[in-house]
Amino acid sequence: MVKKNGLWKLTQLRALMKNVKVEDREEGIQALIVNGEDAHQSEYSTERDQRRRFISGFRGSYGTVVVMHNKALLWTDGRYYVQAMSELDPPEEWTLMKEGLLDTPTIAVWLALNLPPKSVVGADANLISYTEWERLHTSLITAGHFLIPLSENLVDKVWADDQPAPTADLILPQSLQYSGQMAGEKVRLCRESMKENNATILVLTALDGIAYLLNWRGSDIPFNPVFFAYVILTLKDVHIFVDRSRLSENALDQLKHEEVDAIFHPYEDIHVYMKELVNSCTDQDKIWISNKSSYALHAACGEIKKRTDITPISVMKAIKNSIEIMGMKTAHVRDSVALVKYFAWLEDKVKNAKEHVTEISGATQLEKFRREQKHFIGLSFTTISSIGPHGAIIHYSPTAETDMPITDKELYLCDSGAQYQDGTTDVTRTLHFGEPTSFERECFTRVFKGQCRLSTMIFPLKTKGNYLDTLARESLWSIGLDYLHGTGHGVGSYLNVHEEPIGITWKPHPDDPGLQPGMFLSNEPGYYEDGKFGIRLENIELVVSANTPHNYKNRGFLTFETVTLVPIQTSLLDVSMLTDKEIEYLNNYHAKCLKVLKPFLQGPENIQALKWLERQTLPISH
Repeated sequence: MVKKNGLWKLTQLRALMKNVKVEDREEGIQALIVNGEDAHQSEYSTERDQRRRFISGFRGSYGTVVVMHNKALLWTDGRYYVQAMSELDPPEEWTLMKEGLLDTPTIAVWLALNLPPKSVVGADANLISYTEWERLHTSLITAGHFLIPLSENLVDKVWADDQPAPTADLILPQSLQYSGQMAGEKVRLCRESMKENNATILVLTALDGIAYLLNWRGSDIPFNPVFFAYVILTLKDVHIFVDRSRLSENALDQLKHEEVDAIFHPYEDIHVYMKELVNSCTDQDKIWISNKSSYALHAACGEIKKRTDITPISVMKAIKNSIEIMGMKTAHVRDSVALVKYFAWLEDKVKNAKEHVTEISGATQLEKFRREQKHFIGLSFTTISSIGPHGAIIHYSPTAETDMPITDKELYLCDSGAQYQDGTTDVTRTLHFGEPTSFERECFTRVFKGQCRLSTMIFPLKTKGNYLDTLARESLWSIGLDYLHGTGHGVGSYLNVHEEPIGITWKPHPDDPGLQPGMFLSNEPGYYEDGKFGIRLENIELVVSANTPHNYKNRGFLTFETVTLVPIQTSLLDVSMLTDKEIEYLNNYHAKCLKVLKPFLQGPENIQALKWLERQTLPISH
């Protein structure tokens, strides 16, 4: 049997590249673009869609591969530099392009400069967004090269019989007691927005947007309660493209009860139907399809007029209604109870040497505590349980080969979250069960100062998130330190833990509609020393109205309400570096943690957790 190692995969792929039929050419294509997204441009993918991982070995959730006949490159951001270096297979064949650094060119620029004259670049147009395709196409054409859509996915041909089968799990309803709004009302609001923007057809491709619209949930993608489907709304009809055999009777009944009379089509028919729909359009028709949707679907629109900004569902989904807000808050309370139990348990095991706890066994125990909580469905991502140098790998996931014991000698970083039927959580805490170094203590304190600065900020209504990013970095920047990931991301309501289109990041975020009451975002500054340690503190914040003595031009001002209720380890702080305002903020936060969580930690089985909570929330002072 042939051993399908990394070199074999690249060799097979390059042979297929040479055989691609290109009009008026004999040498095939000179470069192939491979990403890890599916046909819906999802951040996380099923095993079947992990083409980037299959061909490169890289297991991260973000990155793009370029394969040429004599080179193979991976672009990824600062979350994954260290991880990628250890996973690319074989390492001698690969070049890591560190996206985000000043001297790293974009894929488009690099290809334009490094391809032989008049080269052809191929890609699967189903797996690349319209925006990215157009950016690549423009750059390559300007440089005298060509970008073409491939009729078949070459990585799939190499993968062949080993490629996992498509998922086929049941699709279930998300009841009104959690969604807070009927699907029919959401459809009506979409149509209002369509009319305001002179659109007669709305194409929805983002899986979390479709799940939100229909008040359905699935399990097609690990950790994300979504399912594979497309939706096309006209001013009269709702067309759903899905494998109907996967729909539970409860889901169908609820959709009718929520006043949506849908027309169903096979999932695979989306492209054929799109072309038929376009052919029936008049000069007055306009299709609204996000520029984040695939280039292939955009191409199916032909010459019809298009609107390509974010769909109305994106903003509706980001602004939670009162029921969703209540659900998110109560889910975070239960989640915080589980984390307090875990950290109390872990500290006892490590300090008293009662049990050998590793990164994996610790993560397993944390999941056990979460499973005890009401409405628990599953994790919202793989738990990042990392000790010492593993903490510097920003999205580290322990494996049997890398698993290390958690000790009192190094910093322990735990980033974890859960899916509850009433909300999605994501929280990070960094702890030391022994004596941290003075530098670790200073870095931890500066990360906390950044989190506090952002959390207490007052800002005008619809301020874009990237305007706030520097607040969290200010204390680190002042001594020449930084972190290479965004400061915050949107969070779904029993949906994706990373929810577009909002975020707090140094990167351009052109689709950000501006922060508005009812939005949930993470607040997670950090600092990382490669090969030594990682520090990150993450809370989930709810955007709320701020009480200000003035209201300039009646614009309205906002601030944040922290819904995560897990203590921050005060023994890791250098209190002398904190201002009176920061101390007051932390003492008030800890008082709230104690007040809210204490009633859930009664009884003899919770004595350990309650005592830990009481110690960790003691007030601090200069």
